[in-house]
Amino acid sequence: MSIKDSAQNAHRNLLNETDPELAEIVNNFAFDEVQEDVDLPSRTKMLSTLAYLLGCQGLDEFKLMLPVALDNEVTPVEAKEVVYQAIDYLGLGRVLPFIKATNEILLSRGVKLPLEGQSTTNPDNRLAKGEETQIRLFGPQMKGFADKGTINKWLVDNCFGDYYTRNGLNDNDREMITFCYLAAQGGVEPQLLAHAKANIGLGNDKEFLTKVVLQNEPFIGYPRSLNAIGIVNQADAELNK
Repeated sequence: MSIKDSAQNAHRNLLNETDPELAEIVNNFAFDEVQEDVDLPSRTKMLSTLAYLLGCQGLDEFKLMLPVALDNEVTPVEAKEVVYQAIDYLGLGRVLPFIKATNEILLSRGVKLPLEGQSTTNPDNRLAKGEETQIRLFGPQMKGFADKGTINKWLVDNCFGDYYTRNGLNDNDREMITFCYLAAQGGVEPQLLAHAKANIGLGNDKEFLTKVVLQNEPFIGYPRSLNAIGIVNQADAELNK
């Protein structure tokens, strides 16, 4: 079933009895007009939407959209990886309810848990592998970043060593979903700018990131979407000076 049909059915089932006019507005805009106007692969749309809903703490909407994602090219492993990586950018306190919801939905669909492990590092090499990943994404200036303070070391060994090195998603996927977490939560413009630049450097260019923002405007509203597009434009301009 397409994103349009699956998402419209989910929202119609939730809203039609009590809020039929709202159901029509939401379905006509978010799952018809937006889906028609935004030219992205279904998998990209759904990965970005899951990340946006984590970023804005839209747990109830996440519960509606995760089955849509699983029906539209997102695998259980990929869905789990989107949730796991969010811990770096949102914190465990905000992500734990999404872990629980994801497990409940996967189990209800007959998926056996735990899934196959995706880790590629261990306590002995996670710092070195994290630095390799950070340099690959942000450039050679990141060498030695871990030596600048405790939280810097944690960023290298935990954020990039524990999570970014995992299988299940590639560099482009991981940088895209990071951009989505940040754009959705708002108030983190310096980090959003840095990750917009990293995305563009990987080939997730200005046009692509703009489409990602547009795909998810219904979930976070216009102010944060406009701010995110502004950051994308700024990142592109600074990289092309």
